[in-house]
Amino acid sequence: MYMILVLGILEALATWRRGGSYMYVILVYDVNVARVNKVLKIARRYLTWVQNSVLEGELTEATFRALRNDLARIIDPDEDSILFYVLGNQKYAKRELMGIRKGGEEWIF
Repeated sequence: MYMILVLGILEALATWRRGGSYMYVILVYDVNVARVNKVLKIARRYLTWVQNSVLEGELTEATFRALRNDLARIIDPDEDSILFYVLGNQKYAKRELMGIRKGGEEWIF
């Protein structure tokens, strides 16, 4: 866990030095019940859990590739589905809630 955090900080610093930018990613998954916990565990390393089968957050291009590679090792492409909504950044995204809030106390927005 700490290694992932350190790597994330180092990558963010390197991206900032290069003048790189982050992309805002929304991940939605529908996978076999046998793989749900594995997919959620991997996705939560990179993104914030919002509600059942939905995570979101800001990632660099390299981190996004790492997330996709990690998930590709777990899912069965003939049976599972993962959607990535990739926005240029959070500035152009708006979220409205209807009903009960799920997920963490802190929303990305």
